[in-house]
Amino acid sequence: MDLQACTEAIRAKVGDDSGLNATLKFDCGDEGVVFVDALVTPNTVSNENKEAGCTITISLENLAALLTGQLNPMNGFMMGKLKVSGDMSVAMRLQTVV
Repeated sequence: MDLQACTEAIRAKVGDDSGLNATLKFDCGDEGVVFVDALVTPNTVSNENKEAGCTITISLENLAALLTGQLNPMNGFMMGKLKVSGDMSVAMRLQTVV
């Protein structure tokens, strides 16, 4: 799954009103970013590299696994496959979306 496919998958999961009420960025390093703005309705998902309330640093491969259910978010965090910076409560609320 490439960055565009991950972006589309996140857009579909977030929908118009995710209830996150925050900004969130998936930072895949050189592969790019997926930015979710859930402060606006409808929520927007883009590949703009903006400041976010919560940033999840994750490889593109692990992001794809997360989106397809092959990687449990809590296990991924505990195993160091994803790192969270900023507002941890946003990452916790994300579990209901992804």
